[in-house]
Amino acid sequence: MLPGAAAGMNIDLSIAIALGSTVFFALGLILTQYGLRYMGPFSGATISVPTTTLLCWLASPWVLDASQWNWRATGFFAAVGLFYPGVVSLLTFEAGRRMGATITGTVGSTAPFFAIIAAIVFLGERVTLLGGIAVAAIIGGVVLLTWQPRGLPRQWSRRDLLLPIGGAVLRGVAQAVLKLGFLSWPNPFAAGLVGYTLSSAVVTAGVRLHEGRTGFALDRKGIAWFALVGVSNGIATFALYVALSYGSVTIVAPLVATYPLFTMLLGAALLHNERITVARLAGVAATVAGVVLLLVR
Repeated sequence: MLPGAAAGMNIDLSIAIALGSTVFFALGLILTQYGLRYMGPFSGATISVPTTTLLCWLASPWVLDASQWNWRATGFFAAVGLFYPGVVSLLTFEAGRRMGATITGTVGSTAPFFAIIAAIVFLGERVTLLGGIAVAAIIGGVVLLTWQPRGLPRQWSRRDLLLPIGGAVLRGVAQAVLKLGFLSWPNPFAAGLVGYTLSSAVVTAGVRLHEGRTGFALDRKGIAWFALVGVSNGIATFALYVALSYGSVTIVAPLVATYPLFTMLLGAALLHNERITVARLAGVAATVAGVVLLLVR
């Protein structure tokens, strides 16, 4: 196979996997809303993140070839694991509790903006004019999806926006740092195993310090829901890692950012809490147009 054809296949595979990950990121946000009915966001994070970590270690004897271990890449994977997905999950869960799944997902979808900046700084990736327009359309579209019409009550403060924005910054930087690791060792499973193991430790220790032993409340139904959140987010995260191992950050990050579309659809079907407005229809149109531009560029 010619090198150009192989590169084209890698890009196509990266696009397909990145789009697939959006469904599971959206599902994770919806499942979180069910889990929050029984447990707080911090307690929930101590279930969801370790659940994925446990599944990783159970699968590692069959999936991971330790003889090919690369310590340089491991350093990048470990650096990411200190804040993603663990700390980002804490911020997302708390934002979801305060503002709901769709708003949390939409504000969090600004991650490609930060991812692209990090990719330009750390990786030397370049963004074309058409690519820039596509990214702007996607970010603008997902913001419109949660436009708050004047006169409707809002149950959250503007300060709460710092939670999903902080998560978006960390998620964006994580994608660029992961790509640095993949340049040395393109192994998404190793990246996930190292990252989730560290994230589990960080989340568990952080929640213990925040809530203390008396405030660390667990519930059977909550445990079940957040375990499902861990499975869904784990699938989405590994799909993201695989997409990054094949494609560039400037392509993968904006595509993954479209998951609020699926959050809105799943929220309407499962939570029955979504209203279709002109702004949201415009948001869907802008987002889809941005994805099309990104794919054809």
